[in-house]
Amino acid sequence: MYVLDFLRSRGVWFEALLHHPASSSAKRAGNAHVPGRRVAKAVLIKTGDSFVLAVLPSTSWIDLGRLSDVVGTPPSEVRLATQDELLAIFPDCEPGVVPPFGRLYGLTTLVDSGLTEVPDIVVGANTRHEGLRMHFHDFQTLEQPMRASFTRPIAPHADPPFPDGKARVAEPGLFREGLQ
Repeated sequence: MYVLDFLRSRGVWFEALLHHPASSSAKRAGNAHVPGRRVAKAVLIKTGDSFVLAVLPSTSWIDLGRLSDVVGTPPSEVRLATQDELLAIFPDCEPGVVPPFGRLYGLTTLVDSGLTEVPDIVVGANTRHEGLRMHFHDFQTLEQPMRASFTRPIAPHADPPFPDGKARVAEPGLFREGLQ
């Protein structure tokens, strides 16, 4: 089912966000001009013989060891889904797009406790150019996800701003200034 239609059918407030196609939740955050901690990414995880949908802030990585503890499956049987598995489970989505509504696809949804601290979240819909902003409380009411702590921050701390206000991007062997 199309995510926006699902939300409308449930009478849930959301704001549709059309943006340049985003291949990651970090790019979605930039395109939507939203802090990364408010952008949720959904990741399909294979746990033994089944799948779960993990929803977490875009500023975090999944710790598969912690996740295996949460779902009660040995770490050797917990992995990211393959592209073929994604296509089979999400046939109504563009390849690589994973909406955070596991119930629509018969999946158990886990939400990282780090995401529960924000009032509104931005999530993906069915295509790379669609996002939507909704209240986290509404997401929680619709999905009834299991809450757990299964992530680690991508960056342990933010770098202090530079005095001249210019953005800087570090690449292996390069340091460029003035990029916006």
